[in-house]
Amino acid sequence: MSHNYSDHTLPLDGVRVLDLTTMVSGPIATMLLAEQGADVIKIESPTGDYMRRVGTEHKGMTSSFLTCNRGKRSMCVDIKQPKGLELVLELAKNADVLVQNFRPGVIERMGLGEDAVRALKPDIIYMSISGFGKTGPQAHQRVYDPVIQALSGLADVQRDQVSGVPRMVRTIICDKTTALTAAHAITTALFHRERTGKGQSMDLAMLDTMVSFLWPETMGSLSFVGKEQDPAHSQKSPDLVFKTIDGYITAGANSDSEWEGLCNALNRPDLLSDARFKTAQARSKNISQRRQIMSDEIATWISEEILERFDSAGVASAPILPRVDLINSPYIIDNNILSVVNDEILGEVRVPRISSSVFGGIIPNHDTRPVSRANNRELMLELGYKDSEFDQYVQDQILHQPIPGN
Repeated sequence: MSHNYSDHTLPLDGVRVLDLTTMVSGPIATMLLAEQGADVIKIESPTGDYMRRVGTEHKGMTSSFLTCNRGKRSMCVDIKQPKGLELVLELAKNADVLVQNFRPGVIERMGLGEDAVRALKPDIIYMSISGFGKTGPQAHQRVYDPVIQALSGLADVQRDQVSGVPRMVRTIICDKTTALTAAHAITTALFHRERTGKGQSMDLAMLDTMVSFLWPETMGSLSFVGKEQDPAHSQKSPDLVFKTIDGYITAGANSDSEWEGLCNALNRPDLLSDARFKTAQARSKNISQRRQIMSDEIATWISEEILERFDSAGVASAPILPRVDLINSPYIIDNNILSVVNDEILGEVRVPRISSSVFGGIIPNHDTRPVSRANNRELMLELGYKDSEFDQYVQDQILHQPIPGN
């Protein structure tokens, strides 16, 4: 991983990542590494990643695949054929990191298990992502995001406070949180290898990730052994969604000064002397009454007017934006949260800024690869193969082009 660095070099420039993941958690993790400069090589089966066929489609590319895999190179190879497996093992031999998210046991049957790879690359960082980890009675189970939401307590956190019915978060939060955790773990392991020369074997479970993620404020009442309390009883955070005359906003106050600002903004200074709300403890105890008063008062205002008053009074607040309005929101535009990059096939593509602001102005890798074609020839030539050998691999149906979105 030796490399010459400068002030304009991305942090992971010179790091090569072999990406054997599909769907969301693994692909987003490796995409984050690519954005920070890593050379990520995505391995796809002859039919291509399933995400190539999910989501809005444009010129053979789906938004779902693009937003999970931009910035990578790819090889579409049949590893069930010995020569195809040999190609992937050669790529692994030249990689710093391998990431896979098959169910436990599958990668070993494919011939790409950790023992096989580490025999070729002793200091590799080998990351395995799964629902429940490699061991235990649930290890074999097929997992999608709602399964982890159900088992981690998240669906209980989201439980409707009136009907008592558990609810799912309407985004694949467990997959994406696991992706962030995986990217963090991999960069930490790379730093460890810089210091010690040793690779790492990492087993990351989605369930572990979500329990840890949720613990601080939603399950903290289970922390003291022998003194556990039902988190559902101690959690008193209603949805802070308020209807206005012309839309919806969110607003809230924690400290005494924030509560004072909120009351003054609503022209309700009388609430400051109300015994139910005089202290933070009292406001927490009487949260339902407090929320009802806020709801009744906010409903009489136009969104823009009450938001201006809240802002002047130091109250945290914001309009609740429809997703379609996001790209034109001043909150988004003024902070340069979205970028537009040009792709030779897709044209202009909008991508979110993830890490660009972290590195002191260094521009992250927003390359939109891979598009409709894999980088099979390029990668084979890098491994030392000849053009004629590449042509033979294509003829023998070892190498393919992934099936485009439809």
